[in-house]
Amino acid sequence: MKFRKRKTASYLADPDVECMLALKKGDRDAFDILMRKYYPRILNFVYRFLGNRQLAEDLTQDIFMKVYKSARRYRPRSKFKTWLYTIAKNTCLNELRRNRGQMLSIDEPVTADERVIKREISDSRADPAGEFLQKENKALIQAAIHDLPENQRIAVLLRRYENLSYAEIAVTLNVTDKAVKSLLSRAKVNLKNKLSGIVDPEGG
Repeated sequence: MKFRKRKTASYLADPDVECMLALKKGDRDAFDILMRKYYPRILNFVYRFLGNRQLAEDLTQDIFMKVYKSARRYRPRSKFKTWLYTIAKNTCLNELRRNRGQMLSIDEPVTADERVIKREISDSRADPAGEFLQKENKALIQAAIHDLPENQRIAVLLRRYENLSYAEIAVTLNVTDKAVKSLLSRAKVNLKNKLSGIVDPEGG
């Protein structure tokens, strides 16, 4: 029981959890803070998972609507980030099962990261041919990731693009840390097999 109290207290120290608790009390500005922080990340995650830009935009709005509607009954049992990605994961899986025929788009992922945009503009001016190859490689890697089994795909996206720790991914997928390592190891082998002789999945 003492351990459980200390664990809950650590979650309460999360500033995002504090925002959710403020929202629970009716502070809508707290929700705006969470939206500004996480909306671009969740949008990119959903887009990379499903490969459809318009669908990603629609589902991301649905995800944050779920967050907003959950505020009244919200109780911090984990970091806000892992709770949010769990909602995003479940939303994606539900949509995937409704629309098994969705085709992967090879467009560049949507992003609101100004640093990425500036870097891509700079690279384009310096070496347009190199930028073309880099985008082509990214498209091939994303297509290969999209073909992975669902849990492997989620683990790769959360680790590679969202920088979640093994423990955070484990919470999101409701598995052990060891299972996450196994998923990522199998995904790495699958990606190397799919991309062998084409592109290095560790790069770009």
